[in-house]
Amino acid sequence: MPQQLVPFLAVALVLTLTPGPDMALVLRNGVRGGSRVAWWTGLGCCAGIAGYAAASAIGLAAILAASATAFLIIKLLGAAYLIYLGVTALWHARTKPDQHVEPAAAAAVGPGQAFRQGLLSNLLNPKIALIFLTLIPQFVSPGEAALPTTGTLAVAFLLLAVLWWRIFSLAVGNLGRVLSRERVRVTIERVTGGVLIALGLRVALTAR
Repeated sequence: MPQQLVPFLAVALVLTLTPGPDMALVLRNGVRGGSRVAWWTGLGCCAGIAGYAAASAIGLAAILAASATAFLIIKLLGAAYLIYLGVTALWHARTKPDQHVEPAAAAAVGPGQAFRQGLLSNLLNPKIALIFLTLIPQFVSPGEAALPTTGTLAVAFLLLAVLWWRIFSLAVGNLGRVLSRERVRVTIERVTGGVLIALGLRVALTAR
């Protein structure tokens, strides 16, 4: 077991709980489709984290971090995707659902689509790669084997993310009746849409 596992988990917990594109996306999908869709969105986010963890293990993430061009391309693609999701949320906020369909279901996404959105949200976020390349190595103590230790820390980070999204998705599901009310739904769509657009612009305009 890594010697600095507990301090690492504390830092990872802060990073996981910090509001960002993933949380806005999971909340938006949860309002539309309930706990199950929120959970699948969170699983997609975790799959993206797992992808970067695997990439870092074989060196692809190092190439991404070293190449300014590659980083810029992925960053701009990620920013464009966040802005697209934000615009979509704002569009749904102004679209009245069919009177014969429940408000939350009218704009609901399926589990597969939710998973893909969470996956793309993470894969198009090169800063996740930098977490594995810059943060995790800081918690490898002298004398510890680098590969097994970083692998253990990466798995711990992933498991923490899975646990958090499970808890968050259940919370969204328990609040489903309140969140699915038309006025609440529209407000959340507008807020999360604005947040996603703002985050996309921030990603596009900020340096590493």
